[in-house]
Amino acid sequence: MSRNLTNQVVAITGGSRGIGRASAEMFIAKGAKVAIGARNIESATKVADEIGAHAYPLDVTDPASVKQFWKLVEAELGPVDILVNNAGEMIVSRLEHETDDATVHQVEVNLLGTIHGMKTAMGPMRERGHGHIINMVSAVGMVGLPGCATYSAAKHGVVGLSEAARAELRGSGVDLSIILPVPARTELTSGVGKGRFVPLLTPRDIAAAVLRTARRPRYNVYVPGWTNPVTRSLYLLPQAWRDAMGRFLKADQLLRTTDFQARTAYEARLGHTLPREAS
Repeated sequence: MSRNLTNQVVAITGGSRGIGRASAEMFIAKGAKVAIGARNIESATKVADEIGAHAYPLDVTDPASVKQFWKLVEAELGPVDILVNNAGEMIVSRLEHETDDATVHQVEVNLLGTIHGMKTAMGPMRERGHGHIINMVSAVGMVGLPGCATYSAAKHGVVGLSEAARAELRGSGVDLSIILPVPARTELTSGVGKGRFVPLLTPRDIAAAVLRTARRPRYNVYVPGWTNPVTRSLYLLPQAWRDAMGRFLKADQLLRTTDFQARTAYEARLGHTLPREAS
């Protein structure tokens, strides 16, 4: 049975840009009440006014901020039915060239930010006997990608976190899902080269998968779907064959194919612009 999203309260972290904004728009089109959280509350408020959402300040790296976000959303919109942990940050660099701040922030945003959101949501949802947590991961949560080692590690962590928490939630009425997309055309991937045969998705492609998952919950959601059997089959191969397949798909050429000049604005906004020689 497909779930009716009308009047469902949906909270989306990192909801003012890219996949988060596209997801918010799609939930609103289905009649949901949507709260978007972002560090830049001015930008989030502008977006919320444009699409009919509600904006709240949120720093996912700060547990107190996450709890306050949850409190404000529930006070204004009602109990949260669906939490989409979408906030993400990615730096493209050789690991040894990555600044310590960039390393820490990627782990804080991508992994700890998801942990903080889940810890805040699980108790109230379990108490009510229903709810749905949707964690935005990435294909690199299953297959590590050279050139974004810390990001890969954090997303691998979210996969392990989700698998364990899903088992803890079994029988509670609370669903947990992970979205595993290939790269999309967002600010996070600006200038990033893509591998052979890998499509470059739009934010709406991934948002559509989030919406389908909210209506019909399931755990692993690969986007596009054909990457599921491909990813799983890789783990059946000997390591040497997996390495060869990675080279064939050009997964090892991210650093060579990325336009680092095109990433300057994004990384500057994050405060982690790397020296040119670090490329």
